[in-house]
Amino acid sequence: MNTAQRPMRILIVDDSRHVHRQLQVFLAAGGYSDLAFVSSAADAFELLGLSGGDASAGSDVDLILMDIEMADLQGIEATRRIKSAPDFADVPVVMVTADTSPESLGAAFEAGAVDYINKPIHKVELLARVRSLLNLRREILIRKEWERNLIELAAKLDVANSELKKANDTLARMASSDGLTGVANRRYFDESMIREWRRATRRSSSIALLMIDIDHFKRYNDTYGHLQGDECLRRVAETLSDLARRAGELLARYGGEEFAIMLPDTNLSCAVQVAEQAVAAISALDLPHSGAPELGRLSISVGVALRTASLNEGHESLIRDADDALYLAKKKGRNRFEIAGRT
Repeated sequence: MNTAQRPMRILIVDDSRHVHRQLQVFLAAGGYSDLAFVSSAADAFELLGLSGGDASAGSDVDLILMDIEMADLQGIEATRRIKSAPDFADVPVVMVTADTSPESLGAAFEAGAVDYINKPIHKVELLARVRSLLNLRREILIRKEWERNLIELAAKLDVANSELKKANDTLARMASSDGLTGVANRRYFDESMIREWRRATRRSSSIALLMIDIDHFKRYNDTYGHLQGDECLRRVAETLSDLARRAGELLARYGGEEFAIMLPDTNLSCAVQVAEQAVAAISALDLPHSGAPELGRLSISVGVALRTASLNEGHESLIRDADDALYLAKKKGRNRFEIAGRT
């Protein structure tokens, strides 16, 4: 059976039998029957062949639903280990959790998770996210199969070099993009920041960073539902994309409802101008937000920071400054920007 025809396989890692039964019923309603259930991270490693055993049972896993809180090993660390294995680098991991704190979700995204589902689990939200991620997974598998076929053809005919390059470029773009919004993902942002910081260090030039957070996004999800929340994230990403157009500038989904805009070779005045445009552009969308009556419509908070790169400090200092400024913008009432170092 080829990639386009085979059923997608889902691995559920959760120490609750009740959650196992609930997910089985919900997923069956969506037409997903090829399911594997384990109750611990250790059992997941065994099934996936990451404990030195037979990996044949887990080699075709296409999506992993991972509980954060488990008795033997936290789901975040389990995700980190799974995503570090080359065979599972592009297998999406979704955290299933009741803990949606920024710290917990930030750690999950940093470990390699691509999304999260709230507990208690809602069938409509679950099936929408599973469908979206499995469609993306199938597309990646199809493109990889296509790439293998191109390589075989090139070996026989010594042609198709340009087509192979196109396939590789497509795969690279997919690997660097956020599956929901289409902008750069957190991994690509981290890699780009390191690369640009080194470049700026050699030239003694500056880098500006805007950390952006959708105001009261949890309330937005609670009020309008997660499907509408996903659409909101896509609208925000599309709008912010218009602000990062110069060579080297980058918009990325940093995690959850947080975005980042990196602006190399710029000054503080230009960075502030982009921050002003970002706040105004999201307000201009005029999306209702009745869950935040003090604001009335969707808005963002922005932290602005700028540093001249040097060998004496790493890019982490720039991120900390932007995060501090973002915190200050929220503290001062949201729907605004603040500059690092200003009070």
